[in-house]
Amino acid sequence: MKIKLYFSIFLISLSLIGCGTSASITPKSNNIRYQSVALNQAILLQKGKQKNSCIICGMDLAKFYKTSHIADTKSGITKQYCSIHCVVQDNEINKTDLKNLQVVDNTTLKFISSHKAYYVVGSSKPGTMSRTSKYAFAKKSDANAFVKKFGGKIMNLNDTYTVAMKDFK
Repeated sequence: MKIKLYFSIFLISLSLIGCGTSASITPKSNNIRYQSVALNQAILLQKGKQKNSCIICGMDLAKFYKTSHIADTKSGITKQYCSIHCVVQDNEINKTDLKNLQVVDNTTLKFISSHKAYYVVGSSKPGTMSRTSKYAFAKKSDANAFVKKFGGKIMNLNDTYTVAMKDFK
């Protein structure tokens, strides 16, 4: 009985030590995730109570801003997504007919045409809603600099969309 008690105390102590250690090496920053920006830097274009959340998964758009996309529906509603993964889900699975797809340029943090963007797919930076990261850039030189620093492959929208569709198989 005493052994179980000592073992339980030991496990609790280990977990507390682990928590203290991880907290001490975590960067002291509001933007812990690479994908994140401060709320005042995020361009949020949806209306209503849920305007700060991805229309599909509900994730916070400022926390996943650097992978954010917007698109219009036939009825003229603008939808904002945390990632191309959620765009694919809405377009392919939910059968929403999306048009005017735009993505955040990771350099300027402004929306650009997804059709003109240079996507870096599979970098060492974390993905959003996927294990495979997908970050977009307006300039090929910015995409190349990102690849040099974090790896990945530069792709166009069609190829990136195809990679994102693989998440649903």
